[in-house]
Amino acid sequence: MGAPPVSAADRALARPRRRPLAALAALLALVAVGAAMLVTLATPTPRPADAPAGEFSAGRAYRTVQTVAQRPHPAGSAANDQVREHLVGALRGLGLETEVQDTVAPEAGQLSGAAGGATVARVRNVVARLPGTASTGRVFLVAHYDSVQTGPGGNDDAAGTSTVLEVARALAAGPRPRNDVVFVLTDAEEACLCGAAAFAASHPLAADGGVVLNLEARGSTGPVIMFETSRNNAELVAAFGRGAPHPVGTSFAVEIYRALPNDTDFTAFLDNDFVGLNSAYIDGGAIYHTPLDTPAAMDRGSLQMHGDNALGLAREFGRADLTALRVGHDASYFPVPGGLVRYPGWLTWPLAALAVLGVLALGWLVRRTGRAGTGRLFAGFGLALVPIVAAPVAAQLLWAGITALRPGYAELLDPYRPVWYRLAVVALAATILLAWYALARRWSGPAALAVGGLGWLALLGVVLAALVPGGAYLATLPALAGALAGLVALRTRIDGPWPVVAVTLAGAVAVVILLPTVVLLFPALGMAMGGVAALFAVLLGLAALPVLDLLHPAAGGQRGPVTGHERDSPDPAASDERSLVAARARRLGALPAVAAALAATVLAGVGLAVDRFDADHPVPTHLMYALDADTNEAQWLTRESDPQPWTDGYVDGPAKIDGFPGLGDPDLRGGLAPVANLPAPTVQVLADTTAGGLRTLRLRLLPQRTVRLATLHVDATTAEVTRAEVAGREVPVGRQPGVEEAKADRWGFGIVFHAPPAEGVEITLTVVPRAGQVALRAMDASDGLEGLPGFRKRPAGVGVVGSHTSEMLAVARTYPL
Repeated sequence: MGAPPVSAADRALARPRRRPLAALAALLALVAVGAAMLVTLATPTPRPADAPAGEFSAGRAYRTVQTVAQRPHPAGSAANDQVREHLVGALRGLGLETEVQDTVAPEAGQLSGAAGGATVARVRNVVARLPGTASTGRVFLVAHYDSVQTGPGGNDDAAGTSTVLEVARALAAGPRPRNDVVFVLTDAEEACLCGAAAFAASHPLAADGGVVLNLEARGSTGPVIMFETSRNNAELVAAFGRGAPHPVGTSFAVEIYRALPNDTDFTAFLDNDFVGLNSAYIDGGAIYHTPLDTPAAMDRGSLQMHGDNALGLAREFGRADLTALRVGHDASYFPVPGGLVRYPGWLTWPLAALAVLGVLALGWLVRRTGRAGTGRLFAGFGLALVPIVAAPVAAQLLWAGITALRPGYAELLDPYRPVWYRLAVVALAATILLAWYALARRWSGPAALAVGGLGWLALLGVVLAALVPGGAYLATLPALAGALAGLVALRTRIDGPWPVVAVTLAGAVAVVILLPTVVLLFPALGMAMGGVAALFAVLLGLAALPVLDLLHPAAGGQRGPVTGHERDSPDPAASDERSLVAARARRLGALPAVAAALAATVLAGVGLAVDRFDADHPVPTHLMYALDADTNEAQWLTRESDPQPWTDGYVDGPAKIDGFPGLGDPDLRGGLAPVANLPAPTVQVLADTTAGGLRTLRLRLLPQRTVRLATLHVDATTAEVTRAEVAGREVPVGRQPGVEEAKADRWGFGIVFHAPPAEGVEITLTVVPRAGQVALRAMDASDGLEGLPGFRKRPAGVGVVGSHTSEMLAVARTYPL
């Protein structure tokens, strides 16, 4: 027996009697759920300085921010020394056992800029301990107190530093925790993560590992996101859900961050087998690492959220049995109003399979009830790919057009006022989805398109389960909810309320899961990758297609020939009336897409009008000065591929920087510069011995001025380095090029030393000579170009790129030994 005939108007999953009222109710419900999710992501109200002693107070912590971030304080600087002295005094004032770990440490996280060599730094970490009453392990609260050379670090990381101090005060004022709590304020994070590497690898308090809570900031505002964990994080995530008052974090973020080449101090602890959580607020990225990262730029609500979570987690882990934290799987988790949903990672594949089976069952039932045939189901699946592809492409094209009009955006993580552009991308994604649906609905019908959209979500869930298991929930759960809602809708009275209720609940699941993803992806990836957020916005729309269908008039759902009854109708007036009704339905169906397109245009235009470069929001520029003491020639250098007008006054074409391997970036533009009277670093020979064909050089690299870093590179055409020590510490030499390779790439081994002491750095090299003399290239670098001949101060509206080489002044000399 065949399926019973179904009228054209019944091809949707829901056909309420009062369609406008049902559409309004469903949309209001989804808007309410969306608003609840946005409230979940909002920062709390900052507590004043007179808040109770047991609470975290952003008002109290902000005083520390103001002290720490008075001026730039990179590792090794006099300002860095002053900050450290303040921190030591503050922790000792709380009655905590406090010390300074002063040592030389290698980098962590593979950030080296040395050609085939090693990065090292002198670090001075501030370490304090609050002893526990019956410790089962140690809890480490970590933040770095150094800043970049280009900015005072009001957020990065005075936010984390002040949070650690305020949490230490709150804990010291209350009952002692069960476990030891160690407060670690690291040095040289910006340079090489060397302070964290030194503590994790060699400090006695770190010998037995423990739980690390690392506090960071990459911007000036937004919710604090727990974006990274150690492996096998199920118990850690459970504690995060219990202990953090504002538990914003997703397993998708953890998976993505693990795949990226980014590093924080947390990396050094993971390398030494610690477990823990890494948190930061990341919106407002335009000021990141720039002179604008001042205390005044900080959103104190973000600081309060950092502190609330850090204090709550310190207390949670402070009373837990830390020996039971390692389990054999990662958890999948995401925020919901009032808490955190989590489930074991081993459920990822079963849920993905259920979603696929659920969509297949829905497709079968749609076909069985006559709402779509096999051909239309396949057509719906194929057509659903169109917005999935088109929306991200359109978003990227939109941003390409905007950056063509505003080239300075290319050097920023995000515009200064990105909200308008973000809304424009969402509106553009909505335009594509709505226009696609208005057209495709006539060809395939609403039910086939709904099944097709859910089919792509289920398929994506399988792909994510295989590649990034912690992100599979993003597609699997909306697909499963949509399939179950469709099955309920088709098994109940189609013109009653329950189909609308079912598809609205499924849409709510999609909103809860996918809306925060869209919101958080924008600051995480920046507008340059706005297409990723557009993709997830479209996935949200596909999951909510049955609700979207309620916005359209009840119609046949496909375009095609008229039925035999219509063709044989003797009443031309009735046929004309049907044509008019169909035309009116098409016009009404196009209205949402037109409105979204207009919104996208207006929002992008407002963004361009509002987010202009000015004295408070300057266009970023990058400039360096490099002096070759061998030739007594100097040049201006920039990394800007298309220099801004101010920078263009210094550079005129590709630069030749073979004599400056310590800069680490061969793709620079340059221009001739006046020669400044600056001394080059010296290389002193302390010992020179030869045995068994190997030559051992014990050297002292000694800057002749106050610098941030010093480098020493070996000319690979003159020697191959087989062993190296820096300040008595052996460092890896890496692969050394052969003679022919060396002719093309001259520098085979290098050392970059951050924060060199005034007495210089002792380096021992064991080499295989390839020529009569071993040629060494020494370079040092300070910060600040003002006072150099030929330098013109930046006018108002011209700023500094947040880069570790901005404003660098380098001097280099070759030493043949």
